Amino acid sequence: MSAHLALRSGNPALGAKTFESAPRTVGLADDVMTVTGTVNKTAMSLAILFITATYVWGQGTAGTLPMGLIWGGFIGGFILAMVTVFKQTWAPYTTPLYAALEGAALGGISYIMEQQYPGIVSQAVFLTFGTLGSLLFAYRTGLIKATENFKLGIVAATGGIFLVYMLSFVVGLFGINVPLIHSSGTFGILFSLFVVVIAALNLVLDFDFIEEGAEKGAPKYMEWYGAFGLLVTLIWLYLEILRLLAKLQSRR
Repeated sequence: MSAHLALRSGNPALGAKTFESAPRTVGLADDVMTVTGTVNKTAMSLAILFITATYVWGQGTAGTLPMGLIWGGFIGGFILAMVTVFKQTWAPYTTPLYAALEGAALGGISYIMEQQYPGIVSQAVFLTFGTLGSLLFAYRTGLIKATENFKLGIVAATGGIFLVYMLSFVVGLFGINVPLIHSSGTFGILFSLFVVVIAALNLVLDFDFIEEGAEKGAPKYMEWYGAFGLLVTLIWLYLEILRLLAKLQSRR
């Protein structure tokens, strides 16, 4: 999970005041953020991610999985994510690079997981985008509304998950394992299922933030920043679904 959850819970990636801090654009309509523009840039970012992920996957199939590129993707992606969070105006340049680096990282981890549990990657991809489509439909039709209480609940739950993962990481440095979280037992599966649900509901917050930015006339570069926020959530969701499916398959 690493940087992805940290970005969501620590709010600076997409938060209640993100668009308020961006200067309001006055002038031509082409100079302002739109929902359509954000969707297009999200699609472009996902295409870049798929290209680099496919390349790394292909290298693995050929028998030469590039571990240096994979680790570089994780580390470089984290650095670019931090840069994007604190320099939103750079989003048109950092978001595509972030997508490329994360694609390399995801391509590697997906290939490794596929070797352990055949068929797991296609299932995780299908469930990730199925969840995205379902929640977008629910949001657009009003079945799910991003009320203030809803936002507070999701942010609080996301922060709690982040703290649990960080605690697990810290104690792991001392050789202490937290089996209830990472095991394939009943509690471990329920925990992963809870994390998947919270990660999915973060998409609703992303939809709301993007609509708010468009309504407030945020500058054009915020389309890339909105795409970045969606990308962060989708990557987190995919990784958590992959983890959940691995736990379920290991029980067979």
